[in-house]
Order: sequence, then C-alpha cells, then structure tokens
Amino acid sequence: MKHIPSPLALMALVAALCRPGDVFAQQAAPSSVPTVPEPLPISGAQQSGAVQTSQTVNGTNGGNTLTGSVQIQGTFQGSTPIGIASGASLPLNLGDAVRRGVAYNLGVIGATEIERYARAGQRDALARLLPDVSGTITAAVEQVSLATLGLQSAKGLPGFQFARVIGPFNFFEAGAVLNQRVFDLTAIRNYRSTKETTTAAAHSVRDNRDLVVLGVGGSYLQAVTAAARVDSARAQLETARAVYEQATRQNQAGVNARIDVDRSQVELQTQRLRMISLETDLATQKLALGRIIGLPLGQDVTLTTTMEYTPGPEMSLQDALATAMASRADLQAADAQVRAAREAREAAKAQNFPALAVNGSYLIAGVNPAQSNGVFSLFASVDFPIWRGGQIQASVAAAEAVYAQRRAEYEDVRGRVDVEVRTALLRLAATNEQVSVADSNRNLAQSTLLQARHRFGAGVADTVEVVQAQESVATAEQDYITSLYAHYVAKLALARATGDTEQGISNLLQTRRP
Repeated sequence: MKHIPSPLALMALVAALCRPGDVFAQQAAPSSVPTVPEPLPISGAQQSGAVQTSQTVNGTNGGNTLTGSVQIQGTFQGSTPIGIASGASLPLNLGDAVRRGVAYNLGVIGATEIERYARAGQRDALARLLPDVSGTITAAVEQVSLATLGLQSAKGLPGFQFARVIGPFNFFEAGAVLNQRVFDLTAIRNYRSTKETTTAAAHSVRDNRDLVVLGVGGSYLQAVTAAARVDSARAQLETARAVYEQATRQNQAGVNARIDVDRSQVELQTQRLRMISLETDLATQKLALGRIIGLPLGQDVTLTTTMEYTPGPEMSLQDALATAMASRADLQAADAQVRAAREAREAAKAQNFPALAVNGSYLIAGVNPAQSNGVFSLFASVDFPIWRGGQIQASVAAAEAVYAQRRAEYEDVRGRVDVEVRTALLRLAATNEQVSVADSNRNLAQSTLLQARHRFGAGVADTVEVVQAQESVATAEQDYITSLYAHYVAKLALARATGDTEQGISNLLQTRRP
C-alpha cells in the first residue's frame, strides 16, 4: 500500500521550495574566507617636504664669512591662514611665531591627519580579532502561488489537485548572530603591524613639529637679520649724508675740491640704493614668515625678538650622539617602520597555519512573537591551506622586499643623524669664533671711520679715505650681522640634530631674559 503524504506535509514541502531561506534562516553558516596579510608600501618615508640648515662661505671685502641658512620645502612652506588682518602692525616675538607655526603649518597638520588615518587602520585590524555580534529581526507575511512553481496535480493521486494559492502565512524571528575568529595568526600579525605603523606615525608628528620649529625659528631669525641690516644701512646712510654735507660746506668755504663733494655724494647714493634693496628684502622675509605660521592674509608684523650673542652650549660629541640616537623622532619612526614590516612579513608567513573560527546564533522563531520558540546554532571551523597556486609565496616575497627596503631606510636615517650631529657641532664652534672676530673687526672699522672723518675735517685728508672707511664699516657691520645669524642657525641646527628643537628655541628665548 502506497503511503500518501498528508496535505500539511505537502504544504511544508511547498513552503520549503518557495522560500528555503526562511526555513534555514535560523542557521549561522561558518565563514570560510581566509584572512590575507595587509600589504605595506615599499617605503616607510612619509614626509612630503623638508626643512634643512646649511652653511656656505660668503666672500666679502673683509674676507670670507660663514653664512647660515634654513631651506624650507614642500608642505612646510604652507599653512592655513587664520583670522582677519588688522590695520595696525602686529607685535610678534619668536615664541609666538613658533606656537603659531606648530598650530597652523601644513607640515604638522598633514602628519597629524596621517596619524589619525593610521589609528583608524589599527582599530580596523583589531576589530577583525574581536567578536562580531549583530542583531536580527525578521517578520514576514506571505502568500505563494503554486501554479508558478508548476504544482497543479499530484502524480499517483488521481483526483488530487493542489490549491492554486497557499497562504497567507506568517514567519517571525529575532535574535543575535555571532562570528568570531578564535585563532587567526595572520590577523594577529596584521594588527601588530598596524600598531607599529601607528607608532611610526606618532613619531613622525613629533619629527614634523621639530622641523616646523626649525623652519619657523630660521625664518624668524632671517627676518630679524634683515631688520638688523636695514638698521645698519640706515646708520650708514646718515653717516654718508653727514659726510656729504660736511664736504659741501668745506667746498663752499674753498677748503676742498669739487671732486670731494662728488665722491661723497656717490657714496650717499650708494647707501640709498643699499637701503632700498635691504628694505625690500625685509618685507619679503616678513611675508615668507607669515606664510608658514598662518598669519592673516596681508597682516603686517613687528618683530620684537632681537639677536644678542651668547656662547653656544658646551656638549661633547659622544653626549650629542647619544642624545640624538635616543631622542630623534625620525630615527624612532624609521625603527617603528622596520618593526611594522617585520610583522607584515610574519603575517604573510602565518597563512600556512590553520585558523579557528566560531559562528553561532540564538533566535526566537515562530509564526508571531507570542508563538515563538528559542532556537540556536553553533559552528566551529578550522581553515588551513592545501594549495593556493603560489599566492602565499608571492605575499611572503613581497613582504621580504618591504622589510629589506625599510631596514635600508633605517640605516640611512641613522647615518644621517650621525652626520648632522657632527656637522652641527663643527658649525657651532666655527660661528662662536667667527662672531668674536667679526665684533672686533666692527669696532676697528668704526674707530677707523672716526679717525678718517677727523682727518678730513682737519683738512689733512680727502674724501677718498673717508669713503673707504665708510665701506669698511658697512662691510664689517654686515659681516657681524651675518655671523650672528649663522651662530643662531647653528644653535638651532644642533638642537634639531640632537632631537629637541623646541627646547632649543626655549633656550634662545631664555638668553634674552634679564
């Protein structure tokens, strides 16, 4: 005797054929997608700009003078201007300029955003190691047409006819679904790599702050130097005017020849031309300073910090090198990049190990919330590679290349730090001695000019001697100002080389306190 299925069983079969997902929705299928290692850029260098100090030999009539300078490139040349320019000139000291530079220079802003991005990547990598729990609520009311499925009559059951429409019927479920990678060595190594990348980004922020402080300090001192040159040129102009007027009076009195008047007038015009060029240079230096510290567009400033000579700090080469190796942020960032590449390499190798995952769900399911029952499912799976067509070997080879490159970059940074420390100490020693010589030469030139003017007034010398003495004074003044600026740049360079530019600026400001 044939078994004839009941109509309820047939309806259940039809429902399963129509919406199998609803019948098995209570099941949480295990994930079988393997974790892949996160690739790193071949280079760990992040800077898109640079701030560097240099020293050249400037030949003058008085001799060869060491001249310091600070070159600012890339994003460190830009800033986000804040505020509206006022009609009055804004007093600006070195400390305020540095604070504005750290707050508004693009070098620091860009590095800070890169760090935020790296922290987001670290958080994303950590999330892949933590449980993923999600809630679900499903409620449905359905009516199914059997004719569309081809179910109209049952073979072997003469006279039995399926209904054309089934339903409406209800379905409800609510609960939570859990997915957890219990042990996944590749994911663990990926997280450690992103953690080191974040550490490197944090060190890069500090390094960029040092570079901004160096750039702002150098630009401010360069503007102060330009202002000192203007003041010196103004004094030379007044001296030339006094000599010209003296020559004119003596010519009118018949004491000297007209050529003495013409010669003194040429010197006066020369000083005026020098004054024009130096004032233009000062205005340009102020604009450049305002550009890197985010001053309001068109805002004029008055520089209130002056340069006064104080001997450089005494530091042995061994102490300076030890301090630099322990404190330089760029060296620490390069070291963190090496560690990140090492973890990425281990993540690539970890693909050869099994990974354990757990997936489960607990739900209440039924025709409605009042008529529901608790249901659950739990899966545990172990994934392990058998053959992936060389994909694992390729990712390991790529990670090895990244690690080798970043090791080379670390050694390069380490060598550069060593050279910068040695160079900074040499320059500081040279500028200490140079300022002393330039100051002595300036005093001698002033004394020579005073004697020449007295001789000219007494009628025992002509304006040739006076003009030559004037040029010697102008040259000596420029040499002293240049030497003093080079000395300050050397101090900043040493602070940068040892890894604490901000403290170097603080030391410069403290030397001017009474």
